[in-house]
Amino acid sequence: MNPRLPAEWEAQDGVLMAWPHDGTDWAYMLDDVRPVFVEIIRHIIRFERVLLTAPNAADAKELLAAAGIDLSKIAICELPNNDTWARDFGPITVIYNNKPVLLDFGFNGWGLKFPANHDNLISKRLKEQGAFVPNLKTIGLVIEAGSIESDGLGTILTTSACLLSPNRNPQLDKSEIEQALASLLGARRVLWLNHGWLAGDDTDSHVDTLARICPDNTIVYQACDNPLDEHFQELRLMEDELKTFKAPDGSPYRLIALPWPKARFDDQAHRLPATYANFLIINGAVLVPTYRDNSDSNAVECLRKAFPGREVIGIDCLPLIEQHGSLHCVTMQLPVGVMP
Repeated sequence: MNPRLPAEWEAQDGVLMAWPHDGTDWAYMLDDVRPVFVEIIRHIIRFERVLLTAPNAADAKELLAAAGIDLSKIAICELPNNDTWARDFGPITVIYNNKPVLLDFGFNGWGLKFPANHDNLISKRLKEQGAFVPNLKTIGLVIEAGSIESDGLGTILTTSACLLSPNRNPQLDKSEIEQALASLLGARRVLWLNHGWLAGDDTDSHVDTLARICPDNTIVYQACDNPLDEHFQELRLMEDELKTFKAPDGSPYRLIALPWPKARFDDQAHRLPATYANFLIINGAVLVPTYRDNSDSNAVECLRKAFPGREVIGIDCLPLIEQHGSLHCVTMQLPVGVMP
């Protein structure tokens, strides 16, 4: 039997996160970013559990308790971490013979851009601490979960800029990457986006910042309606590509365009990658990043159309984009059967 990569909207045990501390790039703005993590955790534990890594568990517990978080819904494992982007160093769960198996792909700091010596070992160390039930298999390939989207039925949506990056798996060409996705994740077909990018994004165009597969043959994507914006042409070309894709039944995908937030910049005038596509799907809800922008409410409404049976919750993630990621990037869903 081939493995199957579940869709994110399938049932979950919990969500993996990593606590920001003064040994991460958040050190200069911990007072701004920790409340964002607290709010994400506060909403997740209404629906499921959180598995949190932190180099100082007592410190994390104290701050969470002070914020009124129910610690009975959180498992904290004391581990060192380079950063907090759990989406990309966390394990990828596949279903094999009706049971979950955890795949521990290599994580090399998004193509050797940043240190990852601790983060690359987190999945293995969590398994050693008893945080995971299924077997954990080490895979000799570099793949981040933010770079792939699955419909749970064998379709993988990805970007050529990321999966064909020469600093990830230079020994493999496109057809060999597709073969790996088929054998490891059960991909029956791969939809490649050759366009789409965000200024300030360090991931080489992770698909979870651009376009997301949703239930009922729907794709939600980040659009740009400002012809004067530097992203306008590339995101328009990405939209054109999405229009050519066919769902497994041969029909065109239902496409829902997300609004374009206004440009945000850091204190050195570098543009930051604000995107509404970086939402998290959990049991019964969708958590949507917002940016104190006039388009926030429109983005939430768009996702209500894509997920009519779920509560759609906006969470202020403006501090997260200071380090070039957002809500989906700091979380990794753990399907049913993964947590004890």
